[in-house]
This record gives sequence, structure tokens and C-alpha cells, in this order.
Amino acid sequence: MMLLEERIAEQLPGWRERVSRLRNEYGDFKVCDVTVSQIYGGIRGVQIQVSDISYVDPKEGIRIRGYTIPELLKLLPKLPGAEFPLAGGVYYLLLTNEMPTFEDAMIVEEEWRKRSLIPTYVYNTIRRMPKETNAMTLFSIGIMALQKESVFAREYEIGVVKDDHWRYFLQDSLNLTAKLPGLAAFIYNLKYQDGIYLPPKPDHDWSANFGVMIDREADPNYYDLCRLFFFLHCDHEGGNVSAHATHLVSSALSDVYLSCAAGMNGLAGPLHGLANQECLKWLLDVREYFNGLPTQEQLESYLRNSLAGGKLIPGYGHAVLRTTDPRFTAQLEFARRKNLNSELIKLVELVYETLPGILMENGKVSNPWPNVDAINGALQYHFGVKEFDFYTILFGVGRILGLSAHIVWARALLKPIERPKSLTTSMLEAMISKGE
Repeated sequence: MMLLEERIAEQLPGWRERVSRLRNEYGDFKVCDVTVSQIYGGIRGVQIQVSDISYVDPKEGIRIRGYTIPELLKLLPKLPGAEFPLAGGVYYLLLTNEMPTFEDAMIVEEEWRKRSLIPTYVYNTIRRMPKETNAMTLFSIGIMALQKESVFAREYEIGVVKDDHWRYFLQDSLNLTAKLPGLAAFIYNLKYQDGIYLPPKPDHDWSANFGVMIDREADPNYYDLCRLFFFLHCDHEGGNVSAHATHLVSSALSDVYLSCAAGMNGLAGPLHGLANQECLKWLLDVREYFNGLPTQEQLESYLRNSLAGGKLIPGYGHAVLRTTDPRFTAQLEFARRKNLNSELIKLVELVYETLPGILMENGKVSNPWPNVDAINGALQYHFGVKEFDFYTILFGVGRILGLSAHIVWARALLKPIERPKSLTTSMLEAMISKGE
């Protein structure tokens, strides 16, 4: 796509010079020390990556290209009558580090429209799987099946200069992201709606067409929820499992399809992408326990008893954030503005009003505030998307926008293959004994 390619190409000499200077002049500069606890603890918090696309600020939440969520909700272009940003504009910002105009966003949307057709063999591959196959497995299989279309893989076989790898990664990123709503909708309809086929509408945007294709036209509010949801989940630094896995696999020059499939397989893990399901299950259990919406006093007693019994309340706390997740706030405000009459959403609000104060009482909780997963599932459930195992696919559709942008830039900056060194336990013990 010429517009995105031109914008990246214009910036690239400066970025390559910047990175080269850091490596050549400051290559021995020590960024951080690594402890035994961090090595055995999943290298949590160890600063080993650079992500210019997004950063999680402990006080402000995710910053995308330097902008906070509230700022982006105001600045990113929207369709007339829509409350939330066009995904085409989000993708443009992720890739170019430039705030898009409405025209820029629509150019991306049109480019996606032209590239959105999914080959029949991909559908057939998914259809051949047992119907009980997990939805995320089908999503990953669909992405892997699309790998046959990889422009980079084809051009690499012919022979392309390293400096141009990113151009073909960009083409693959555009081709994959264009197909994501259709791929997700096909899986949803196959598993839960007797295999119905509803085509996208040429006058609808990328996000809204997902709603069209899963038969949610009856409530246009769902279009805005899709726009908001996909935007809020587009990126979250480079160190989470799906981002790290995508970057790692891509560093071996695996194309966008292979790399993003790896990221989705990481996202499918219960410690990463399933949190929204767990939160919704908990909310439904609370509602069932009280046979409806509890009073604040009843809920407070329930929460205290749960915590005293060693139970965790899902959706509260965050590895980095020390405030209410702005992505939670944005979705709660969506529910309020749309006047969504839902017991589950009312329960989300009631927990938000009640739980943080209880968690702060012992002074040991670093973050008593809700994260994005505390409300994700409740909103989808309200609009009739009640199939829990599909929620991670929705997460993945949005997240691949950021994942693919990261690896386009990784190739543009000529990043090498990742190959960290490992130690044995005996070596660690010997190092510790020498230091004592």
C-alpha cells in the first residue's frame, strides 16, 4: 500500500541512524541488572526489548505512540455519527507514528476492503476440523492456512535485499489484518450459528463489518462496541506473551502469518487471553448466588468472605498499572452513554464501587483497581455474544493490528534473530557462591 509504505520509508533513514548510533556508541551501556529471582520468575520486569509503538505507564495506562487512551478517543478519526475510532486510523498510527486524517484512515479501510477476500481453501481447512475444536485453535489454523498467500515468503525464495524485507512484511500485514474480521466471523458462525454466511457490506468499516457478519445488525450500538473493543486491544507493549512470541518468531524471518499465529497460540493460554472469560464467569456466579443483583451491603459481605477464604477476584490488579485501567473506564463510559440496561453491567459498576476499598484496607495490595478484563465479557454478553471461548478471538483480532506493526518495524530496523544465552542451575549456584 503506497501511503503507508511511503510514510514508513520517509522515516526509516532517521530511525536506522538513531538505532545504529545507540548500538555503536552505547552498546556497552548497562540498562538493568538481572537477579536469580527474575530468571526463575519468567524474566518479569527485565528490560530486554524496545517498543516505540506502545508503553504501559503505571499511572496513565497504555500509551500508543505517546498518546493516552482518552487522548486517542478524541483525536483519532471517526465515521460521521460514530462515537469511536476507525480501525484504519488506529492501524495508520501504529505503523507511521503520525496522527491520521480522516482521509488517511479511509485509505486504509479501502485497502483492507480490497484485500478482505478469504480463499475457499482456508474455509475448507477449518470446516474439516471437529466442531468441538476450540475457537482459538481454529483461528490459529486459519491464520496458518493463509500463510500460503505470504508475499514475503514468495519474494524471499526469489531473493530480496535485507533492507526491503519490511516492505513485504507490510504487504503481508495488510493482507492478514484485512481478513481478520471475516475469519473471526466465519468461525463464530460455524461453531455457534449453524454455519450461516453473512457477507460484509462495502459501505461499512472494518470493525462494523464484523458485527454485520455475525448477525448483529439489529443493534448498531454493537458496531461502536466493536470499534472501541478492537482499538482498546490493539497493542500493549512488547513484553506480553503474544507480543513477545510474535517478535521472537519473526526474528527468524518467519513471515507475518507464521509469527502472528505464534502470538495467537500464546494469547490462547489461560494466563494471558482467557482473563475476560474468567471475569465474566465470576460475575455470572455472583448473580446466580444472589438470584439477581445484590445490594452493596450484600456484595461487600460476599467479597470479604471470598477474600478471607483465599479466593481471588478476577479482573482486579495489573502487573504494571497502579490506577484504574483506562480501557476499563472507556468501556464503562460506553455502557453508561448507551444506557445499556444489563444486570451484569450494573454488577460490574457495583463491584467497582465496592471492591477497591476492601482491597486497600490491608495495605498490601499494589493495585486494587480494575483492569480491562473486568468489563470486556459483560459487554459482549449484553449484545448476545455469550460464547466464552470466542472472546479470546475478539481479543486477537484487535491485537494483531499491533503485533503485525511491531514486526514490520522490526524488519525495517534490521533487528537480528533473538538468541538469549541460558545457564545451568549449577552455573548459577557457582556464580552465587563466588559472589558471597
